Amino acid sequence: MNEVLETIRVNRAFGEVVEGEAVVSEEGFSPRYDLDRWSGVITKPGHKLEGTLIKDKICFFPTAKGGIAAGWAFYDIKHKGIAPKALVFGVTNPVMVQGAVFAHLTITEGWSRPPRECIKTGDWVRVDPKRKVIELLKRK
Repeated sequence: MNEVLETIRVNRAFGEVVEGEAVVSEEGFSPRYDLDRWSGVITKPGHKLEGTLIKDKICFFPTAKGGIAAGWAFYDIKHKGIAPKALVFGVTNPVMVQGAVFAHLTITEGWSRPPRECIKTGDWVRVDPKRKVIELLKRK
């Protein structure tokens, strides 16, 4: 087991324990409007993560964007094999949570401190929903 360098507590969480490379955004996320659902790349012009592949990543977003169609988009990208391992939101909404649960994606909401204070894109992290923690295991 890896040494834990930093720990962030989350308020709510669902899913399996997952580990992977972090993608940390300062901007919110909509799986319907920000993401190309055939490639898994964020393609919304001007998005701070434009050009970033989210497949198999642990994705950190301050907010969720989108309404009812965003929920089914998670199932769509999971079915296509291009979904992230986990979605870590500062604030999300019931539709996004429902979509993640339906797609069997790990999802969390709320945090004890903003992840970007200690986690950078490329770092290796573990999300443990049962313990309600995110652990930084290795820096990029």
